[in-house]
Amino acid sequence: MFTTVTGTAIDKAIALLNANEVVAIPTETVYGLAGNALNNDAVVKIFEAKNRPFFNPLILHLASIEQIEEYAFLDDISSKLATHFMPGPFTLLLNKKDNVPDLVTAGSNKVAIRIPNHPLTHQLLSQLHYPLAAPSANPFGYVSPVSAAHVLQGLQGKIPYILDGGNCTVGLESTIVEVENGEVILHRAGGLAIEDIEQVIEKKVVMATHQSKPQTSGQLKSHYATTTDLLQGNIEELIPLYQGKSIAIISFKKEYDGIDKQHQYILSPSGNLNQAAQNLFATMRILDAMHYDVILAEVFPPKGLGLAINDRLKRAQVSEKD
Repeated sequence: MFTTVTGTAIDKAIALLNANEVVAIPTETVYGLAGNALNNDAVVKIFEAKNRPFFNPLILHLASIEQIEEYAFLDDISSKLATHFMPGPFTLLLNKKDNVPDLVTAGSNKVAIRIPNHPLTHQLLSQLHYPLAAPSANPFGYVSPVSAAHVLQGLQGKIPYILDGGNCTVGLESTIVEVENGEVILHRAGGLAIEDIEQVIEKKVVMATHQSKPQTSGQLKSHYATTTDLLQGNIEELIPLYQGKSIAIISFKKEYDGIDKQHQYILSPSGNLNQAAQNLFATMRILDAMHYDVILAEVFPPKGLGLAINDRLKRAQVSEKD
C-alpha cells in the first residue's frame, strides 16, 4: 500500500518513473496511469493497480512526432494524420518495432501511439528517455477520471503519486485509427471527430470489424461503467418503466417532463457536443455517488463527438454488463 500524494512536481514524477513506479498523469482527454513502457516490471504495476486484464493492450505516450519511428513504422497516410492531429486527442495504431515489449501490446505486432496535448505532461515526456505506457487512471471498467480528485477516489493507496494538471479539457479518450491498405480504420471513437479526419484524407473512415481479442485500448464490450445501472435510449419511453424508482437523467440539451429538474443533468444547454463530451464522465461519477436506482441517458446526435459519447454510454449500460 502507498500513501498516495497529489502535486504538481514534475521532478517527483520523473524520480518515481525512473524507479519503475507508476504515476497518474494529466492529459487533455482523461488522466492516465503511466509507467516506463520499456520496463516490464513497471508495465505490470499498471495492470495490477488498475486490476486490468493483461490481454488488454496499452497506449504509448510520446513527446513528439519525431519519436514515433523509434517504436513503430509510419506509412505516408499515418504520417500525414500525425502531422495534422498530434499532439491532441488522437492515437495511431501502427506496426511495432521489436523494442516495444509484447506486454504493452498484449502480444500483438501493433502498437497504439499518441502525443498528449497537455503542457505539464509534455514537459514530463520531454525529460524522459523512454515512452510511457498509460491507460486511464481508474479501476478497470469504471468511468474514466477527468480530474486528479477522480484518480484519488479510485486508486488511493495503490499508486504513489498523482501529477495534478487540473481538469481535462476534452473529457473523452482519444480517437484511435489504423491505416491498412490505404484505408483509415476507426478502432475507437473519441475526442477527435471522425469528420475532421475525413476532411484531411478526403475519403470516408472505415469502421473496424469486431475482434474477440482487442487490438488496442477501449474495445471491450463492457467498459466505462457506473456501479448504478445505466440505460441509454428514448427517455420518454424509459421513464414509465421505472415508476417508483429514483431516476437520474443524462441529456444533451433537453429537459423532460415528469422528472424533477434537480435529477436532470443536461450536458450542454447550448447544444455543443464538445461541451457535452467534456462533461460526460464527471456527470456519470456525480450521479453514481448519489445512489440513484437507475441512470437514463439519451442517444446523442450521431455526428462529431456524439459518436464517442454514444460509444461510452453503450459500453456503460446495464445490458452490456450482463
